[in-house]
Amino acid sequence: MFKKIVLKNGLRLILAPQSQSETVTALIIFATGSKYEEKSENGISHFLEHLFFKGTQKRPSALTVAETLDRVGGVYNAFTAKEYTGFWTKTAAENLPLALDWLSDILLHSRFEAAEIEKERGVILQEINMVLDMPMGYVEDLWERLLYGDQPAGWEVLGEKETIKKISRSDFLNYFKSQYRAKNAVICLAGKLEENLEKKILEKFGALKKDEAREKPPVREIQTKPEALCHFKETDQTHLCLGARAYDLFHPDYWVLKVLAKILGGMMSSRLFISVREKKGLAYYVRTAAEAYTDSGYLVTQAGVDNGKVGETIKTILKEYQKIKRKKVNSAELKKAKENLKGLTLLSLESSDGLASWLASQEILKKEILTPKELFGKIEMVKAEDLARVAGDIFQPKNLNLALIGPFKEKEKFEKLLKI
Repeated sequence: MFKKIVLKNGLRLILAPQSQSETVTALIIFATGSKYEEKSENGISHFLEHLFFKGTQKRPSALTVAETLDRVGGVYNAFTAKEYTGFWTKTAAENLPLALDWLSDILLHSRFEAAEIEKERGVILQEINMVLDMPMGYVEDLWERLLYGDQPAGWEVLGEKETIKKISRSDFLNYFKSQYRAKNAVICLAGKLEENLEKKILEKFGALKKDEAREKPPVREIQTKPEALCHFKETDQTHLCLGARAYDLFHPDYWVLKVLAKILGGMMSSRLFISVREKKGLAYYVRTAAEAYTDSGYLVTQAGVDNGKVGETIKTILKEYQKIKRKKVNSAELKKAKENLKGLTLLSLESSDGLASWLASQEILKKEILTPKELFGKIEMVKAEDLARVAGDIFQPKNLNLALIGPFKEKEKFEKLLKI
């Protein structure tokens, strides 16, 4: 399915051919993001990601950078998360040489001109405003702020406005020099692949330095009782995240947690979709997910509900949490969750970009890659007894947290509902 090669400068290369594909995706991910930042530079990872598209020596403007792949119908973008930053292209297979030249050019030869930094500063500030006006997404940031507080794990990827206004060109240059290193990166090519790609990648990315990158600080987690965070906003509905601290990517019960989340709220036939939406009509959207970083994790249910029915929704969600830790999941429901996880995984791997993302993200976070067969084996090992054990472990009052956005200022009345 794939081949992994470590190049002489330390860059990890993953080749994943797809015989039926006529496209190819080139994705490079660096192990850096907001969890690697200092407080005074919070948001610099994301801000710098934008600056790579503003001009190089060969392509001196944002327009010439964009036109390069636009002219051949290629798609391209970048993303910043808490633990990694990525850049990708997807083109017809015949245009891979152009895509690799473009990708290496922006990453190795961007000019980071002062004038472009100032213009993009305004863009970033408007992006922050956009997020603040989208409570369905912003409540997820508040949820992690509640869990982790004033440490990198609790800071927002976009950063705070006051910090964004102060980051200087020298800050960007220093951060780039520190974090964009060969040993800190994984490049994956997936789709219709040509020969001799190892040599071509080294030619394009061989200039990436070998030096070690900055390490991220370990996450601190301290909680002894249920906690709530209320963000006051005059909204037509309340958006909430309710869940519990759980496991990181390396925990032996990681896949148990994934199956548990799937049963609770990962399908249209899941327990919370039926109880919250279908039976009570409390929400249009309700979903549960198990999210994991390299050193922390959680299970969370998110919903948007009528402002007058927040309490009822919280009680309904907690009732399902309580039920699943007290009563054994039957074999039919367990099988459905497992097959759903496996089926969605296979669907995501059909496209070259989906495959590249799946392979590279595993390598950058865990330094190992599971094949679908190996992953499915771990899913199949999950038993009903495991689900009850894990539910009993995480669904305790000391682990419960609630973040919400709505017309409320007092969190105490919601904290009183956090009983399980």
